[in-house]
Amino acid sequence: MDLDPEGLFRDDSDEDDDNIQEREANKEMVVYLIDASPKMFTPATTAKADEKEETHFHTIVNCITHALKTQIIGRSYDEVAICFFNTKEKKNLQDLAGVYVYNVTEREPLDRPDARLIKEFSCIEDSFMSNIGSRYGITSGSRENTLYNALWVAQALLRKGSVKTVSKRIVIFTNEDDPFGGLTGAVKTDMIRTTIQRAKDAQDLGLSIELLPLSRPNEEFNMSLFYAAERSFICNDTGALLQDPQKRFQLYNDRELSDVKRVSSHHLRLLGFKPLDYLKDYHNLRPSTFIYPSDEQIFGSTRVFVALHSSMRRLGRLALAFYGNPTRPQLVALIAQEEVTSAGGQIEPPGMHMIYLPYSDDVRYPEEVHLTSDDAPCATDEQIKKASNLLRRIDLKNFSVCQFSNPALQRHYGILEALALGEDEMPDIKDETLPDEEGLARPGVVKAVEEFKASVYGENYDQEEAEAAAVKAGASKKRKALTDAAAEKSAAHNWAELADTGKLKDMTVVDLKSYLSAHGLPVSGKKEALISRILTHLGK
Repeated sequence: MDLDPEGLFRDDSDEDDDNIQEREANKEMVVYLIDASPKMFTPATTAKADEKEETHFHTIVNCITHALKTQIIGRSYDEVAICFFNTKEKKNLQDLAGVYVYNVTEREPLDRPDARLIKEFSCIEDSFMSNIGSRYGITSGSRENTLYNALWVAQALLRKGSVKTVSKRIVIFTNEDDPFGGLTGAVKTDMIRTTIQRAKDAQDLGLSIELLPLSRPNEEFNMSLFYAAERSFICNDTGALLQDPQKRFQLYNDRELSDVKRVSSHHLRLLGFKPLDYLKDYHNLRPSTFIYPSDEQIFGSTRVFVALHSSMRRLGRLALAFYGNPTRPQLVALIAQEEVTSAGGQIEPPGMHMIYLPYSDDVRYPEEVHLTSDDAPCATDEQIKKASNLLRRIDLKNFSVCQFSNPALQRHYGILEALALGEDEMPDIKDETLPDEEGLARPGVVKAVEEFKASVYGENYDQEEAEAAAVKAGASKKRKALTDAAAEKSAAHNWAELADTGKLKDMTVVDLKSYLSAHGLPVSGKKEALISRILTHLGK
């Protein structure tokens, strides 16, 4: 029996459009640019006599290997490419010197990481010098610029996918803080200018370029020599990008104004108590948070929490508290939950639910608008009668969610059963959650639906719908005519040949847009963006 390993335990809901869009919106494409110059193979630290010296190249290989292992579990839909620069051998679609795109068989250069890539890349040090080699890429007397070439290759690898839905990054690993230090005069100035312009072009296309500097023993990495254009702060605990806003303050009565405006110095501060019936259903803006004490962080907190919890339960009170920070203060209600146990163990733990309360302008009162407005819509007696009749016809008597099986779980168990029994065919699973088409087609139900539609929308509603559809069809025909004209104009050129010979840049913007329109692609952006979109569509 042939089975798809990717889809073996995937249920039908996994392919919902919402899930796919959410996954695409969070997708990330990364190109790791690794400096392979001889300096990367020198000792990274001063080792003792009985310790093995570790190089920066070894550190980077371990770092990327660990990142790929984490990614393949937590973010398996992200795509990565590994690219070395300052190499003796070259391997890239642009045939540029000093750049080697590393990959394994049966995998695209920019693709989801797999076990074979991780396994072979983790052992690359053993064969790197013999298969790829290391050299100084930017030397005096040569016009070769391997850093420029590496950025070009990385930009080409990240052509696919839209920057609106995919995050694209280029991460550079190097311990060379002055890649053009061996050059002088106009040659150095020109190389720096062209390299920076290449980086700016990549950023204009929505690509983020990040540098991970590596300091050599007794020599700090000097950002000011070449790489200083922008600086980011990263949290040591979470790895999240931190903002570094300018700190502005005004002294007032020997205190900073920020201290005066601070609501509370704590994330959660108790303000007072209210009866439980004070809390209404519409006060619950979003899912609540369950909180409980921990003596590991604050000793004695469990004892205080238990005393507060038992008093709130006994007196039927909820606690009002401040939660958040000065920039986004939030009032919350704390509801004590009693422990629920059974013979099998604990069902509900003791603790408190933190309910996020709305501000005054978060609560709307539409009934007040309708009560004071003369033109407020109101159902007629006939419409109410027809709606009541429809509800009686389609009422599910003695309904319970326990009457319906989960189709995804049933499919999962069916697959396991077929595998265990060695059956060649998958069992047919009946989805009981689908609408009862046979029941909805009964004459009484159909009549009730038609009468309700006629009472609300009128007798000519179907005719008006048909007229609206005809107008929409006319607009569709107009768009089709424009697309056909663009396709006819686009067919006059051999686009694949133009892409291979690099002559796309000689085409006019109108010609480029005719190709994009003919293939249903966006036509917005500058000429370079249009060319990049065409190359991506052609698979170049």
